[in-house]
Amino acid sequence: MTSAGESTTRISGIGGIFFRSKDPEALAEWYETHFGISRVAAGPPWTQEAGMTVFSPFPSDTDYFGRMDQPFMLNFRLDDLDAALAALGEAGVRIDETRMDEEYGRFAWVYDPEDNKIELWQPPAV
Repeated sequence: MTSAGESTTRISGIGGIFFRSKDPEALAEWYETHFGISRVAAGPPWTQEAGMTVFSPFPSDTDYFGRMDQPFMLNFRLDDLDAALAALGEAGVRIDETRMDEEYGRFAWVYDPEDNKIELWQPPAV
């Protein structure tokens, strides 16, 4: 028997992220072009590097995700936030001007072609 809050099922990682899109093919291509996340139909699935993954429900009225009708927000972990923002800017990706520096890392936000806000996170150097 397990105690309260304890589970007998341990998840070893995120196996996939699935969401609705107005144009799934075009949006999948955009993520592949700008973030290197390959589509299942385009070859072997994307394999992420080992590292921390945050799982955090937010209040239903949060404005942190941008639009109120955006039910989730992707957070991508990367090694060089400044280089990523420069490359995305050169490619014409919409970039939010807001930046956040915290003890647990640096943050910036970009938007995909369907106006979904995406968080970019550079963890602190170990």
